[in-house]
Amino acid sequence: MPLLPRRFERIKAVLDQRRDDLTVVLEQVDKPHNLSAILRSCDAVGVLEAHVTSLPGRPRTFNSTAKGSHKWVPLHPHPDITSALQPLKARGFRIYGTHLGVEAVDYRQCDFTGPTAFLLGAEKWGLSPEATALVDQALFIPMVGMVQSLNVSVAAATLLFEARRQRDLAGPGPDGGCGLPDALYQQRLFEWCYPSVARWCQEQGRRYPALGDEGEILEELPRNVRLRY
Repeated sequence: MPLLPRRFERIKAVLDQRRDDLTVVLEQVDKPHNLSAILRSCDAVGVLEAHVTSLPGRPRTFNSTAKGSHKWVPLHPHPDITSALQPLKARGFRIYGTHLGVEAVDYRQCDFTGPTAFLLGAEKWGLSPEATALVDQALFIPMVGMVQSLNVSVAAATLLFEARRQRDLAGPGPDGGCGLPDALYQQRLFEWCYPSVARWCQEQGRRYPALGDEGEILEELPRNVRLRY
């Protein structure tokens, strides 16, 4: 059935708050609970997409903790950590890695108002030497208990909400979709509204149809595609 106008307005309201200058990069974080919780936090603070590298043969799955957030925050896989981080660096992102070392600073002393990527590793191993070498600033979250590490999903949430707090203090956040380039905004809007039709367009190698003011598709599509609405 066609998208209801109120659903379209809800999708637009959420997308209007998304921004493409804040992300997380996960190195071998494969547990479904952790992946799900991290994406849920990403969705909550307005992260557009996240990135991951996984152990060979380890599938990425999600559980009920995600609450469907993996549908709204794409998790892009990369073959290795270098291929995940270098494109972000080329776009001007500063890479902050959770790594205990002599160069690490309290996360509250960092400025997350610019393009920011939080790099987190699996709890068992932490960041690899390759990942650590690509970090612009190592940081830590101070703790006063017997255990000196947080669950990776809790650490991610702590950093993401601090970034959101700093950005809120720095001034008004994105509004009306200004946090994304217009072409990217329109692409994501269609994919969120009509994911099945979007997949069909990708398979056909064709552009997405335009949407009307109430979210209706303004192009006559084949009947079998219309049934996917």
